[in-house]
Amino acid sequence: MMSKLLPKVKPRSLFELTHPPMKSPRLLFPALAMASALACTHATGADSKPEETAAFDRLFQMEKPVTPKRGVHLDLKGLPPTPERFVELLKLFSAARYNVVLIEWEDSFPWTVDPRFRSPTAYTPEDIHRFTEIAAKLGIELIPLVQCLGHMETPLSVPGYENLREVPDNSSGLNPLAPGARDLVQRMVDDVLKLMPEVKHFHLGGDEARTLGQSAACLDYIKEHGKGALYLQHVGPIMDHLISLNIRPILWHDMMIEWDDAALDALAKKCDLMVWGYAGDPDTTTGHFNTKYIQRFHDHGVVLWGATAYKGCEGETRERHTADRPVISARVENAEAWSRIAPRFDFTGVIATGWSRWSVDTLQCDPIDAALDSLVMVGVILHDGKAPQGGIDACIDALAGRHEKERFEACKKSMERLTDLRQRGWLQVQRVREQIVLGEIDPRRTSARSKVQGLKGLDQLAGIVRESERVSAEVKRSFDGLVAAVWIEEYLATRLNPFREELSALSASVQAEK
Repeated sequence: MMSKLLPKVKPRSLFELTHPPMKSPRLLFPALAMASALACTHATGADSKPEETAAFDRLFQMEKPVTPKRGVHLDLKGLPPTPERFVELLKLFSAARYNVVLIEWEDSFPWTVDPRFRSPTAYTPEDIHRFTEIAAKLGIELIPLVQCLGHMETPLSVPGYENLREVPDNSSGLNPLAPGARDLVQRMVDDVLKLMPEVKHFHLGGDEARTLGQSAACLDYIKEHGKGALYLQHVGPIMDHLISLNIRPILWHDMMIEWDDAALDALAKKCDLMVWGYAGDPDTTTGHFNTKYIQRFHDHGVVLWGATAYKGCEGETRERHTADRPVISARVENAEAWSRIAPRFDFTGVIATGWSRWSVDTLQCDPIDAALDSLVMVGVILHDGKAPQGGIDACIDALAGRHEKERFEACKKSMERLTDLRQRGWLQVQRVREQIVLGEIDPRRTSARSKVQGLKGLDQLAGIVRESERVSAEVKRSFDGLVAAVWIEEYLATRLNPFREELSALSASVQAEK
């Protein structure tokens, strides 16, 4: 009976999980072509009605923004919006006074380098043309992101690319000395530029390259020339190519905090650095984004950006990267800190990242449409340097001006119910397992009564599994048309199917004790 409540997910390999069989996005979204075309007719700033912008305008107090470029990040490897929602979000970003969108394409791009890099819902070239056209009309700068060293699972988990890994059984890290490694990145960059030829900046990722220097050849290179030199010999020619096209490269900063002076001087001539840190204040953190590192980059003449977050980085919560909603207080604290740091070091801009997975091969993070209040709040902070009067409630009310409030509140409520269900479910699993162990090591605790006395949590866990069916239906209704069904099914299965499996295993253990 319980097996009917949630679909059974067949275990699959990493490659199958990240590269399911391709289908046409138009087959998955039968009405998208017409809906997307309709979106184009009303997505520009020119046709916005006064009442639609007034609600957002009331949030802002400063005429001159504290940060010139204020960006929002679309991480498309987890819960990519449907093509029509992809366009609709631009209008919302513009209303929240973001003027940059950083697009981390991953498997949502229609790759021609190797079509196997595409997900089953990858956007079409027409989708991207429409997106770039609307962004231009709204005055939004688009910055594409293609990884160059770490987080390379999208290509390196595809059969035939294993020889480009620095560590043979780790698809996250590219070997910068492997023949063909740089060429792969260059071809992916060129693939994106074919559809986005007007970009002024291009982000090459480059963060968390944890395998760098683990192969014998790379280790020898580092010993002789330094880690910065190894990094630059790989990515330098790619940056030179972009510069020749009048495109300024950007890299994440964390791999450079221990570079020698010569490497930093060389880097400053070729690219900007985007300093990221999502928990706390750069002035007080002990992490990689402490202002001592920012000061050193600044002293070497590196052009700097910052990166806060509006969702997908709730490491301080019980669920961590699988949290269903952002923690607003943490997002406000971090964004306000970056708004203070940005003028001090003359930042070009600050990006509000919104992670959909921490890595290609991890679970999905909270959906965009359940975090719009946080997105708007961070947009106000990056513009004004402080939260708006009325706080988060004012941000939610502003969504009504763009007819987004009712839908957002439905998404928010469904995610809050999901989180509550998950927390109660794991508490019951813990209690039942503890009681089973007690009975095994001290039978006297159960001998006077039924051996299953104290296992009331098992019935409660069965109730959790039944309730999960209702919560799943609510989540699906809330996100219908916003995210493809295949990704919502994955989101729910990874969070709720474990309870069904725990119930089955625990029930079997109890029966064995009778």
